[in-house]
Amino acid sequence: MQNPSSKTQKFILKFFPEIMIKGSSARRQMTGQLYTNLVTLLERIDADIKVRKYSDKIEVLTPISALPEVRITLINTPGIEQILEVLQFDNLDTLDKIKHKVGVIVAKSLEDKTFAVRAKRSGTHTFKSTELESTVGGYLLAHTDAKKVDLHNPDVTVRIELIESQLNIITTKYKGLSGFPIGTQGDILSLMSGGFDSTVASYFTMKRGIKTHFIFFNLGGMAHEIGVKQVALYLWSKFGSSHRVKFISVPFDDVLTEIFRSTAPTYMGVTLKRLMLMASEKVADSLEIDALLTGESVAQVSSQTLRNLAIIDQASNKLILRPLSTMNKPEIMAIADDIGTRHFAESMPEYCGVISQNPITHGSFKRMEREAKKFNYEVLDKAVEDAQHIYVDEIVDDISNQAPIEVVSDLTQGNFVVIDIRAEDVCIETSCECIKIPFHKLKTEFEKLPQDKEYLLYCEKGIMSQLHAQYLRDAKKSENVRVYRPL
Repeated sequence: MQNPSSKTQKFILKFFPEIMIKGSSARRQMTGQLYTNLVTLLERIDADIKVRKYSDKIEVLTPISALPEVRITLINTPGIEQILEVLQFDNLDTLDKIKHKVGVIVAKSLEDKTFAVRAKRSGTHTFKSTELESTVGGYLLAHTDAKKVDLHNPDVTVRIELIESQLNIITTKYKGLSGFPIGTQGDILSLMSGGFDSTVASYFTMKRGIKTHFIFFNLGGMAHEIGVKQVALYLWSKFGSSHRVKFISVPFDDVLTEIFRSTAPTYMGVTLKRLMLMASEKVADSLEIDALLTGESVAQVSSQTLRNLAIIDQASNKLILRPLSTMNKPEIMAIADDIGTRHFAESMPEYCGVISQNPITHGSFKRMEREAKKFNYEVLDKAVEDAQHIYVDEIVDDISNQAPIEVVSDLTQGNFVVIDIRAEDVCIETSCECIKIPFHKLKTEFEKLPQDKEYLLYCEKGIMSQLHAQYLRDAKKSENVRVYRPL
């Protein structure tokens, strides 16, 4: 419900409750960080958006034209418990004015429904909140087509807030992401494979206010790296883009070769995880990051028994967080569904679990020590030295610079087929043939298409189409793929 006489929409943001029980200094720091994060995020959408900070809330006033994007941004910003979409009316200083205004706004929504009025009030008034509720409720009952008042289980709850003479009518409530604002809890380096576990673990730390960087150990070539970069970019864009974070890619093929040369088959999986932690620690030290993050869950695979996790942890002095440690796979997959990473994870290859033959499930500390002495750590040092560091927001440009994908804007200059890869069930209108293949099905469906045609991938912002075009060229050896970007 929007105010038809206004070109702006107001949001009231309620803080995550754990913020409000902190000491005054910590509370000021957290609310100040959330305010700064919101200013950073919202000014990218529209420079006219206004953000105001109060002791118990933040208000956002946005042009109606930016409303959908602002709403999504607020819902996905850590630190916000609840988003109230409100209509604001000024200079309403009497019960008579208030009840008439509420009646105009909510009458249609009450037709043939039971209702209750809930009011909050701050400032100096000649009436109490209960009197405000009963006056407005009585007026609505008499002057609308509502069934009756039901204070216990109403069909519609009319929520109003009165601040001095400013009336806010709450039209919609949204559940926020909760958690702490990013930037208040330090930095962490996430060991990112792109599968279900590492992506969900990264989401949890971002939600908790931790600035989450990503490190990827490349065992599968450019196609695998592009896939992991896609999901890292997605997570950052949706939940953490108030801060710049790093994506580090470590070439691990020589490390894997050395593992095969030096390590007993039953200890290869544990050794690989230990070496990833060692490399991550070196990178974290260079970035002054104090903690590492993994998506490991107890007993999910052979390397994740308590004994083996203890053996793995011996390889690093860093604090290692495992937020999924006691979760089962269906729970993790359900969260991946909710946050939108399932489609990425389902098509991501998993290399870590395939190198051991009859992997040990209850390793020996002494045996691991003997195996570790056989490894040539110069290979690991070289891998860390050759690691590539970029910011996550540079991922698309980085991939484009490695192997530029041509962008086509004029469809009359060839016999093209446009593939709309957006997840939504819509297809862009074009002057040439257009087919719908959501990005998460592209890897399997593309190879079924006639390969004697020229294909142009389309998505709204051109980011996913660029990444997937490069993936198809690298993984499928398809030279007949480009990007479509309308003028």
